[in-house]
Amino acid sequence: MATADAGGLLCRRNSKLESFLKRNTERSLYERFRAYEPCVVVSENLDKVFMYVVLSDDSIHLVEFPPRTVRRVAGFRDVTDISLVNDLPDFLSGRDRDCSQHICVVHTTTKGLGGKHAWWQQEKSKSCPPASPSQRKTSSPHDGPDSVLLSTYSAPPKIDSWKATSPSRRGEEDEGQQKLKQRRSTFCFSADLKELHVSSSQHLPMAFPSSSRLSSCVPLSAQRGDTGRNIGPGWRGSILTRLMKKRTVERQSTKEESRRTELHLYAVSPSSRIYLHLQSSWNSCIIRSTLLLDHQFRKRFRISPRSCPQKQHWRSWECTAHLFSQLSWELLQENITLESLYLLLQELSTAAHRNTTIRRLFWKSSDLCLFLVRILEDTLQDHLKISQEYNKIHRADKLILATLVAQILGLMFRETEVESARFSLLTAKRGALTERLLLALVCDPEMDLWNAVNGPLIPSQDPLQAQQNLLVEYLDAASALLFEVLVMSQQATYTSGLEHFVTVGWVLKTLQSHSFALPFISYMAQWVVLVLSHSVLSPAQAVLLHQRSWVLLTCLQNSASLSQHIRTMFQEEFRYYVNISWMEDKLPPHYPISQPTIRIFSQVLHLVLQSS
Repeated sequence: MATADAGGLLCRRNSKLESFLKRNTERSLYERFRAYEPCVVVSENLDKVFMYVVLSDDSIHLVEFPPRTVRRVAGFRDVTDISLVNDLPDFLSGRDRDCSQHICVVHTTTKGLGGKHAWWQQEKSKSCPPASPSQRKTSSPHDGPDSVLLSTYSAPPKIDSWKATSPSRRGEEDEGQQKLKQRRSTFCFSADLKELHVSSSQHLPMAFPSSSRLSSCVPLSAQRGDTGRNIGPGWRGSILTRLMKKRTVERQSTKEESRRTELHLYAVSPSSRIYLHLQSSWNSCIIRSTLLLDHQFRKRFRISPRSCPQKQHWRSWECTAHLFSQLSWELLQENITLESLYLLLQELSTAAHRNTTIRRLFWKSSDLCLFLVRILEDTLQDHLKISQEYNKIHRADKLILATLVAQILGLMFRETEVESARFSLLTAKRGALTERLLLALVCDPEMDLWNAVNGPLIPSQDPLQAQQNLLVEYLDAASALLFEVLVMSQQATYTSGLEHFVTVGWVLKTLQSHSFALPFISYMAQWVVLVLSHSVLSPAQAVLLHQRSWVLLTCLQNSASLSQHIRTMFQEEFRYYVNISWMEDKLPPHYPISQPTIRIFSQVLHLVLQSS
């Protein structure tokens, strides 16, 4: 379980609760728990019951007090709103009543779900049925998002279990270090990420069922040799047609039975952070769920959209840490070539997308984070020094590397807010590393934004157009990274302690000290206006619109100078070219991020159009 110290973003640790969760939940779920806090819970089935609210990366769970059972009450994909209610609960008294936080979680639920289906013991068998022995032997390219830890260049051998190396066997381990260095997939679960190249990637063949599994689909009369019935493609097609029709009817009935319900949480601690954790977990879940709708995103990171959340790796933390330390050691080698650096960073990015443990390990040591920030500083400085007439290929390589580094740093921030190591590193020495990161990611857009936004990013023979496309990709990655830094600083703003120096006001003040801060913010505002001219936004564009709208809202609410600049430069554009009803047509309703984005942008529109 991801935990933080008492001075961090979590409440005081409860060893009894953690021990209960560790004993009564599967390891894959236990490692995904991010935060917990005692609250008074009010819902349709609970009336002012004191329980522990436990948050994972995709669900809200409730644990009885004292811990006896654990129940999943809502998934973040079904949540439509999380808000604070300004009231004083009547059932509390004294200091608890004055310091309480009333949080209302609005989510959709299905009428057929209730009672026993929500309990973990019943739920885990329905959501992820155990694989048969024949299924365990063959890995598929469509395994779960955490089925692969780190990419490799060779297929993994069969391993039944992993155990810690005893001191008597260290000699044998030392002899196999060279082989392990070239075969990092020894402890991985599939070879999906092997042979990762910069320019092209090979597609692995689909895993077909064995003949023994196919025979189970044939009627018993056919297995006995009865030829009176025609068993052929037509028969199979009719069966599949009836099954598809049945599923369609079931989905329609399920959709009709779904309804809105509310979960009310009353945090009685004056230093409660449960609201921030709810917002962060919900935000991360809708971003991940929306990106999984993008075919290019799934293809790039070999992720299946139908993968079960509970179907994640169960290997030991020590095994993953060993593989991650080996990759970090290779990255930190001196005199590493640009191509080798890019390949290793691609491997790190792919592993972090598929496994949250990699992101948590990233913050355990400051060496790799400092290394990536230094790369971002050096590459962008070289990019500004190199003219367009000199060494255009080197300039393009620098932009590609800077984009990958910005994407990795933005990814490492996601779902790691409860890591005390991350918070300590970014706030140490009055936020020195965070200041370097902010000043490194900002650059001059220097482009015709209309062509950049409305024109497709396709390979171009024109070197200038190709570099413009690369710059657009970097600016997208930099905006996403700035969004994650501001989310982190917002959490620090509401955390008590003088050592928590990285606040929203400090981040915006540091950002304004950069010479290209105003053009960078102007680019984001102009992009938001122009991108809404598209017919329908792709999942990646919807996520980027959500992130840039949130950054603009933060600037409008917390910086007088940036707010005045946005109103002065873009008030007319927002007045005549942006409309909430138009925006609803651009964002498909099946995107999990659509409704939150519309709510955020409506606040941005209100603040921009109001009289200064």
